[in-house]
Amino acid sequence: MNALKQSPLALNVQCSPFVRAVQKVASGVTYHKPPFKSSFTKIGLSRIANPLASKVPLMGSGHRSHVVMADTTAGSYAEALAELAHSENSLDLINNDIEKLSRLLDYKELYSFLANPVIMDEKKKSIIKAITDDVKVQPITMNFLYLLIDKKRINLINDIIKEFEISYNKLTGTELAVVTSVINLENGHLAEIAKKVQSLTGAKNVKLKTVIDPSLIAGFTVRFGPSLSNIIDMSVKTKLENLARQIGCNERIENL
Repeated sequence: MNALKQSPLALNVQCSPFVRAVQKVASGVTYHKPPFKSSFTKIGLSRIANPLASKVPLMGSGHRSHVVMADTTAGSYAEALAELAHSENSLDLINNDIEKLSRLLDYKELYSFLANPVIMDEKKKSIIKAITDDVKVQPITMNFLYLLIDKKRINLINDIIKEFEISYNKLTGTELAVVTSVINLENGHLAEIAKKVQSLTGAKNVKLKTVIDPSLIAGFTVRFGPSLSNIIDMSVKTKLENLARQIGCNERIENL
């Protein structure tokens, strides 16, 4: 009961980043408008247009649309941000910011708020300012987020994050590998997997993402390469499925 008597700010530690940001805005925190003559304008980022827009009519209107094609527009924004960060020798710092944003957007209410076209841009920027004050991002990242809001592209933020990772990996010679296992693997095992992927691909760096999947029963799988199309399968599930095929057993492994 005592906790209920505390002010919202006193309960921050129990709240999601989005809730804490709302509390900050309610307490009077505002965002600072970045200068428009930023590095983004220099590289033409503020003028990025969807190359397919001229071919897509606006539904219910005779005018042409600025309909967003995520795989095109998101990639353009992500590539421009990566190239700018690279030219400013801050690519790793911006990549860290993007990873922070990715974790923040795990809170669905944050994305829903930012993508809501009814909510005023100023409110969205105030929330962004409050959140990024907590997680400490670079000015380039802050200006980029403001730009997405101004250009009505903030709804593409999840796609931009995915595309940025691809651009970052290309610029740094990094090979992404997804390791799926039943339980968390020890760091030593992950290091050996990274070395194996590096030897197979000749990549300068290897970045591992780990996924837990109990259906594997035991062992692990590693996916890497273009569209993660290459696989190293050391799972017991696959071994059992192969054995079942060899002996003509049609029962699904999931039922074992």
